[in-house]
Amino acid sequence: MRGWPSGAAFFALSPERPRLEGLDARIADLVAPTIEHLGYELVRVQVSGKERPTVQVMADRADGAAFTVEDCEAISHAIGAVLDVADPIKAEWMLEVSSPGIDRPLTRTKDFERFAGHLATVELVLPLDGRKRFRGTVLGADATHARLRLDEGGEVALPRDSIRRARLVLTDALIAFTSQTSEGKN
Repeated sequence: MRGWPSGAAFFALSPERPRLEGLDARIADLVAPTIEHLGYELVRVQVSGKERPTVQVMADRADGAAFTVEDCEAISHAIGAVLDVADPIKAEWMLEVSSPGIDRPLTRTKDFERFAGHLATVELVLPLDGRKRFRGTVLGADATHARLRLDEGGEVALPRDSIRRARLVLTDALIAFTSQTSEGKN
């Protein structure tokens, strides 16, 4: 028996890639190696629409520099070719590549760590203590839980495998933080 091809088992276990399921996960498996080879990090893959689905891919620059239109173009050309060959969607589809923006989704452990101290909303698949929606200050995360200090008081550890979506809330503090960190890396 030969074992796994280089890096094949790593993707499923990597906390630095988003947790995805179904078609989104299959597409992420296909495009992530190409994105990483180009010097970017995959933030999110989301397929939406039925008649002519849109494959939305969000990425960050691995070096932390500001994401540009040229970055979108480079990723789009490279992963478009990968998706054309693999053909994971049998119907006609559209590809959309973007940066996560300031009020970005939180999909990886490093996102929760980097934006600790900032306001976020989190929606769970399954209720925790009778609720699915939470809003509060990000305290960080590990491989199994994301932690928030809730707006109404108290702290909560949310199971990462139950998070449907998590997103930063646009605030003046977040804008200042994002401006400061992007200026320092250009």
